[in-house]
Parts: sequence; structure tokens; C-alpha cells
Amino acid sequence: MKMLAMTQDQGVDFIVATPHFYADRDRIDSFLSRRESAYRKVMETEAPKPGILLGAETAFFHGISRAADIDRVCLAGTNILLLEMPFRAWKEEDIEEVDALIRRRGFRVILAHLERFLMYRENKGFIYDLMDMDTIVQINSGALLKWQRRGPALKLLKYKGIGLLGSDCHRSDVRVQNLGEGREVLRKKLGSAFLDEMDDFGARLLNIER
Repeated sequence: MKMLAMTQDQGVDFIVATPHFYADRDRIDSFLSRRESAYRKVMETEAPKPGILLGAETAFFHGISRAADIDRVCLAGTNILLLEMPFRAWKEEDIEEVDALIRRRGFRVILAHLERFLMYRENKGFIYDLMDMDTIVQINSGALLKWQRRGPALKLLKYKGIGLLGSDCHRSDVRVQNLGEGREVLRKKLGSAFLDEMDDFGARLLNIER
């Protein structure tokens, strides 16, 4: 509830709740059951809060493009899949899996915190291969608050032309809600028009009114 209050204080009207889903550690049924239980507990509180849309941050796994039930971890009511690529040097078959998710399965794939994978030099070409697909790039706000990471993150957004900014907040004291600060960096570096276009894009994607 403290995280939600911090979020609302920064002017956020809706949040997409994206708990991690790891296919090698969990079953979809149990994951969705726990998510629903947590959601109900939050919604039963009387404290003011932003609107909450249910989703998941799904970790990439070999064979994900052929997984029959993977649509169940999309953002509720949509074909939007928030995909976290593996933290290792990628292979050509990994990129082919993402392509299959889009072309064969018809998912709208959001690439979670894409800037994190720049730490692997072998992945640079693959990152641009992914951006050249019909993907959506998401950057963590925290990356814009550290000058060493800011330039590469902004470069990804400028290459794609549009994208999404996420807080990736996990707690109220560590990895905190920081969208307000990240948005201000975007405004200064890429301009108000870019930020407005990002907001419009996000609203259309989630089918909500600004």
C-alpha cells in the first residue's frame, strides 16, 4: 500500500502489476491464483490507490513460442506479453523464438528493461535485431537516473522512435517508485513532445483514457 501511495503521489493514474513468472519454478495456475489473491487483498483496502491492471513479467525460456498456455500470462484481456530476455549471451535461436511469438502466435511483445542486456557485448547486434521486429521497447526509469546508463538507454528509445518507461519498483525502500524522476529526465533529454507521444502510445496500448 505504501508503494501504491508513492505511485499516486507521482501522478500515476493506472499501474500494470507485473509479478515475475518463471516457467521453470512455477505453474501458471498457481501463479495466477496467488496473483488474484494478492490483488483482492489490495482492492479490499479503503486507501486511495491508482487503477491496477494485472499482468506478468514473463521470463524467457526455451520453447516459449510453443507453450500452449503462455497467453494466460499476458496483460489481462489483451495479447500483450511483457517478456524478460535471459541474462546471458543470447543465441540466434533465442531471437527466432521472439519472432515466432510475434509472427506465429500473434503476441504484442514488450521487451522488459532492454537496456540491462547491453552489459553483454555479444548481445548488441541481437538487441537491434529485436528492435527491428514489431516489438515494444521498455526502459526502466532507474536507468535514466544514473549518468553511466542514461546515454545507452536513451539511444535505444531514440532508435525505436517510441517506447515505454517502467518503474520496475519492487519495494518501498529499495528499487522504489521513480517514474516522476525518470519522466523529468526524458522531458529534458528528448523533449515534451516525445514524452506526450509515449503517454499517448501507452494509453492506446492499454485502451485507457488519458
